[in-house]
Amino acid sequence: MRRKVIDYLYKNQLLTALFILTTAWILLQLKDVLVALFISYILVAALAPIADFLEKKSIPKTIAVLIAYLTALLGIALILLSLLPFLITQITTLFQQFPSYINNEINIFGINIDSSKINPIITSELESIGRSSLSITSRFFGGVFSTIAIIAISFYLLLGREKIKKSFASLFPQKSQAKALQIIEQSEDKLGSWLRGQIILSFAVGAITWLILTILGIEFALPLAVLAGLLEIIPTIGPIIAAIPAVIVALNISVPLAAVVTGSYILIQLTENNVLVPRIMQKAVGLNPIVIIIGIIVGGKTLGIIGALLSIPFISLIFLIAKSFDWDKNDSPQTTDKS
Repeated sequence: MRRKVIDYLYKNQLLTALFILTTAWILLQLKDVLVALFISYILVAALAPIADFLEKKSIPKTIAVLIAYLTALLGIALILLSLLPFLITQITTLFQQFPSYINNEINIFGINIDSSKINPIITSELESIGRSSLSITSRFFGGVFSTIAIIAISFYLLLGREKIKKSFASLFPQKSQAKALQIIEQSEDKLGSWLRGQIILSFAVGAITWLILTILGIEFALPLAVLAGLLEIIPTIGPIIAAIPAVIVALNISVPLAAVVTGSYILIQLTENNVLVPRIMQKAVGLNPIVIIIGIIVGGKTLGIIGALLSIPFISLIFLIAKSFDWDKNDSPQTTDKS
């Protein structure tokens, strides 16, 4: 029956096009729900090894899942409570002083611009970035309710993940169920490795950046380091964006110091690419930089900053699924030319 439907759609190209467009429209309407489900799945993949480890220690499954989630939430809460008050103060001061920094840089390079005209523009842009950040956060989480919903969904997915995987695999033909289950296991492993690796990388890069900026005597070392850690999740583009405000702040002190800061960020990036990434992200499949940039652009255009962030794990998942179908080629009968 299913084969007949596929053949019918193939022969009726207009109907096929309509079917694809309708499906795409439905997916766009449900994009917020799909994003929430994808985030939930990534959380499940990241926390699954902790729950599995606790289960092997004869801890009941429900308790093991609870411990895994409480550990993660407690860690996040401790970090926020210890850093947030000072971080907010620093960010507020940085936003207030940033227009004067830009003015100083303009004077250093001898650019003739009326500061009375450029100051309101810079201030307006900074305020716009602040409002945009709040808007992005609100859109992404959709408020407290959506955040709780994502946590709840991922909790129940983790609790019944073995049954869910088997149920999903059962949707495929009998001969393909084992392969489908294998793909699910591999995707879970890959997404979990990606998130855990990104968290470790973000902390490592943030800590190294803070240490170097503090040694160099750069003001606002903490918010600049936090920015570097957060943008670490966006490959290639993120570190470049993170370096710009640090260089501007350093340039306000002296040109040589700005050069040292620039060199420091390059050194951090080289250390990450050649030392940290091979050790921490060895399970996560590397993607071509061009693919990453295209993915970030498409994801950003579709879902904003959240789309840009989630584009990397999503593309990795697509590549994994695509590669898994190579085995069909080996199984298919080979055709030979008859002379």
